[in-house]
Amino acid sequence: MDFEREAPSPAEPAPPPALGLDCQVVELRRYTLHPGQRDTLIELFERALVEPQEALAMAVMGQFRDLDAPDHFVWLRGFADRDSRTRGLAAFYGGPVWRQHGGAANATMVDSDDVLLLRPAWPGSGLSMQGRRRPQSTGQTTAPGLLRVSVLPLRETAGAALLSLCRDTLSPCLRKGGAHVLGWYVTDEAPNDFPRLPVREGKPVLVGFALFPDLPSLNAFERSGAWDRDAQAALAPWLDRPARHHRLAPTARSAIQA
Repeated sequence: MDFEREAPSPAEPAPPPALGLDCQVVELRRYTLHPGQRDTLIELFERALVEPQEALAMAVMGQFRDLDAPDHFVWLRGFADRDSRTRGLAAFYGGPVWRQHGGAANATMVDSDDVLLLRPAWPGSGLSMQGRRRPQSTGQTTAPGLLRVSVLPLRETAGAALLSLCRDTLSPCLRKGGAHVLGWYVTDEAPNDFPRLPVREGKPVLVGFALFPDLPSLNAFERSGAWDRDAQAALAPWLDRPARHHRLAPTARSAIQA
């Protein structure tokens, strides 16, 4: 006897990959390492710590070597919102992957507290991760492109006039110099709700990210003096201290690369 078979229920839609998140909260994390330990940490990080974070809805947006600080490792981690940050961090740092690898990672570090908690400076100004794919391990140690990160310490929280300056003067200056402007961020001033991971609080900043095709392109932009001429003077009324610019080379598995 034939029995009527129950139609299979439609599969649940897969959650969007973490790299496709519209990240409204971003951590800019800068670690000081023991001498000679940067490649050790990068190898461990890219082998064991990327996908487990993204399985918890945290986007590992990019990993970088600072060209001017051989013992610094810089990376970006993004979240859809503050609640997902709290949940994701609690699950990851309280979970089995960090229990297995956290000791080895921490052993490479002198300091891991230089962290800025950021939000997009205006709607749509954040780093777009749509369409980006993280390379699998290929045996390479670097990836194309150079990311210029400008950290601008402010006298007060960024207002409309400063953000207009970003759109109308700073971004065109970078684009004309050959950069793909990826994003502008300001300090997320809400209290850090995961105190196990400290962040720098109480001092507002504006942070700009611009990706250049390669090191010669970035060097040519810096030699041109365009930033000093067109941007630095215009920024002066808002700056509490001189801006800091970091030249960051993407690691092999960084999703942000040229």
